Amino acid sequence: MSALVGVAPMNRDSGRQHGKRSIKGGRSEVRDMLYMGVVSAAKWNPPIRALFERLTAAGKLFKVVMTACMRKLIVILNAMVAHGRPWSNPA
Repeated sequence: MSALVGVAPMNRDSGRQHGKRSIKGGRSEVRDMLYMGVVSAAKWNPPIRALFERLTAAGKLFKVVMTACMRKLIVILNAMVAHGRPWSNPA
């Protein structure tokens, strides 16, 4: 699912060469909306906020942190759909 949105890390490896991982492709409209959701979730959603703070403390770049948070939000939403459960904020 994260590849459809364009936040899945794609490798550029060939044989013994290991390239840099980057994101590409996907649906930009969905990615834009997901980004705005993560901006809010980084402040108010405990699991996303914890990931955001941990990666920021580790010195990751802002874009890398936001991409990781977007991917985590997609995983959470996929699990909700798979199990047929509504959103519930863990307390």
